[in-house]
Amino acid sequence: SHTCYKVHPAIEAVLLFFGTLATQGSALQWAYDHRLHHAHVDTEKDPYSVKKGLFHAHMLWMFFKTPTIDLKVVSDLNRKKWLRFQHKYYALCMLASNIVVFLTVGWLLNDYLGAFLFAWWVRLFLLHHTTWCINSLAHYWGTQMYSREHSAVDNYLISLLTYGEGYHNYHHTFAYDYRNGIYWYHFDPSKWLIWTLHKVGLAYDLKRVDNYRIARQMVLEHKNILVQRLKDSLSRQKKNFEAKLYEISDSLTNRLSQMQTLLERYKSIPFKDREILAQIRSLKKTLKNDWKEWKMLIKAISKDLPREVSHFK
Repeated sequence: SHTCYKVHPAIEAVLLFFGTLATQGSALQWAYDHRLHHAHVDTEKDPYSVKKGLFHAHMLWMFFKTPTIDLKVVSDLNRKKWLRFQHKYYALCMLASNIVVFLTVGWLLNDYLGAFLFAWWVRLFLLHHTTWCINSLAHYWGTQMYSREHSAVDNYLISLLTYGEGYHNYHHTFAYDYRNGIYWYHFDPSKWLIWTLHKVGLAYDLKRVDNYRIARQMVLEHKNILVQRLKDSLSRQKKNFEAKLYEISDSLTNRLSQMQTLLERYKSIPFKDREILAQIRSLKKTLKNDWKEWKMLIKAISKDLPREVSHFK
């Protein structure tokens, strides 16, 4: 849906098989709905907007007529023969894949009734509801560290329930990153799978957001939240805190942008430019000090407004 990585055709076929087995519509239809969701999140054009209610976002949206696929939205995917075939014969492909799995499990365990119940229907029940939780709970219950312009939230517990999709605020803010959880300890099986495939040469063109850009977005978002909370507070120091917030955040975001520019320049040059390298090292030291100052300011504000900003401790 986000073209954030590419894989070998053999891996594409395996992924398409399991996507068909999931019984959630053709790959073209799924990607089309998902791209509409990201482009029009929380609006009338969002197929599963949580603004229409938690139950609507979870599953009720499927009972409404969805618009016909606009092939312009999925033109890149529509060029793939396998995806066109699966979309055209989706019902047949879905039944065939599920029957094959049910019969295989039944043969292996010598229990066709158990396989029919658990390997098909119980599996689909659990899979569908965990998937739907991404559209409902992941837009409802959690934190918004990267952006409050949309309803998506981050929640570690939801990530366990949805196979890593619980870091949804990050995903909606940086949808072109192949990761959901950006830290090593984040539970994100999809990230691990893509990374492993990349290491063995079966995945390539992995896209990920630069750490300095992520940090810049976090500073901007936290500054906006803190300024608003200071305005609403009765603290005597709020004017001083607000002025300091603008001063430090502006300095920090400017330097983070400078770092991004320098790194891009350094990567674009085929040889090692010692001058740019020296600038990067010098800027890293300055950023380290700025970051400490930023955290100290947040800590100072937290002491003055403990209930309102404890989230940033």
